[in-house]
Amino acid sequence: MKRSAEIADLEGRIGVRFDRPELLREALTHPSMSSPTRSDNQRLEFLGDRVLGLVMAEALLERDPKAAEGALAPRYNALVRKETCADVAREFGIGDALKLGRSERLSGGRRKMALLGDAMEAVIAAIYIDQGFEAAKTCILRLWGERIASVEEDARDAKTALQEWAQARGLPPPAYVETARSGPDHQPVFTIEARLETGQSASATAGSKRQAEQGAAQSLLAEVEAKA
Repeated sequence: MKRSAEIADLEGRIGVRFDRPELLREALTHPSMSSPTRSDNQRLEFLGDRVLGLVMAEALLERDPKAAEGALAPRYNALVRKETCADVAREFGIGDALKLGRSERLSGGRRKMALLGDAMEAVIAAIYIDQGFEAAKTCILRLWGERIASVEEDARDAKTALQEWAQARGLPPPAYVETARSGPDHQPVFTIEARLETGQSASATAGSKRQAEQGAAQSLLAEVEAKA
């Protein structure tokens, strides 16, 4: 496959020159652009998720040889979750190179967390297939950079932490209720309220339901822990 200027530019940003640039093109192709002659990135995303997981697990074990599984697991989850993958993708301009169908382009697909996260994982798989595990590992560690060094020791997501707080006190899991939605269809903004059976609640607003739920849980957790 002839290397396009767009592919060459992205290779420069991520620091990898492909022997088979068609793999990178496939990693950047959303299902909305797939065809009998153009494969999408779903299979690569499946593989890349596993490669990323192995690299991060190994990196965390090496950084803290004495850490227990209970301490490592939340750090691992913070590093491999879709939001983190999307953040890395944004940092290196992967969204600009995505191949999207018209409807996805018009709906702001280049900014969507899920699409960016999937593409980042697919790019990892493309590197792995093209150049092997060590090359993929080197690239991942470089792209994730300080995220690995700075991941908090208690990196449990707020929803999990709040649920554990409730269970420890014999309460049912918190409820999450969408109380408002605004903005255009392609870029909605959600307001979510986290509620405990005790009547305590807190709200947060974000560009995705997941982020709003996490924000609401974080606020409510801080409130209940302050009163403990």
